[in-house]
Amino acid sequence: MVSQPWAIRSLMMAQSDARLQLRRLIEQRLAGSRPSPGPGDALPAGLKEGDADALRAFYPPSPAAAAVLMPIVDHEHGLTMLLTQRAQHLRHHAGQVSFPGGRIEPTDGSVLQAALRETREEIGLEPEHITVVGYLQPQLVLSGFWVTPVVGFVRPGFELQLDRSEVDAAFEVPLPYLLDAKNHRTRQRRMGEVTVQVHDIPYGPHHIWGATAGMLLALYRLLNS
Repeated sequence: MVSQPWAIRSLMMAQSDARLQLRRLIEQRLAGSRPSPGPGDALPAGLKEGDADALRAFYPPSPAAAAVLMPIVDHEHGLTMLLTQRAQHLRHHAGQVSFPGGRIEPTDGSVLQAALRETREEIGLEPEHITVVGYLQPQLVLSGFWVTPVVGFVRPGFELQLDRSEVDAAFEVPLPYLLDAKNHRTRQRRMGEVTVQVHDIPYGPHHIWGATAGMLLALYRLLNS
């Protein structure tokens, strides 16, 4: 067995340390979090409290409950976020970058069970690979849902099986990239007489925006609070 050069070993150790530190920070900030029982404290996705208040009138008064999984893959070389590209023919958010998830059905016993069920159905990721660490504040989306993001770490070694009726592709993005403010692109969005700032996150050929970018920004703000 040929030993690695010292510089490479040092770099690998530094990457491992950074990965563990980021994982611990996420676990600490989400410790004790619980899913909200209702949409009352949900924020319009991606907006801060002040902007959100001005736009609540544009959102459905009785949104349906939904849940998504924010799957953080714990590779030895670093953490990545597993994302999907929604199928082009879907009624809501066609072709957009998304997290696996969907409407909470009456047969689901909890927000968590809904997120895990939808993840298994959409991309074939089995629950035994997932360690759930907590919940983010629910997000309101214009399509008529209040969505609870469930954050979980995913053990590598899984094989995805995409449901092509819902998902065109799945891909991973380094989590430090998504959490780096230099990669957050700010733009203005006007709704009625109100103009607010929203954020997009471009990554290679992918454009992450809307509710997905909003949930990533919510994680970013939590970790930097």
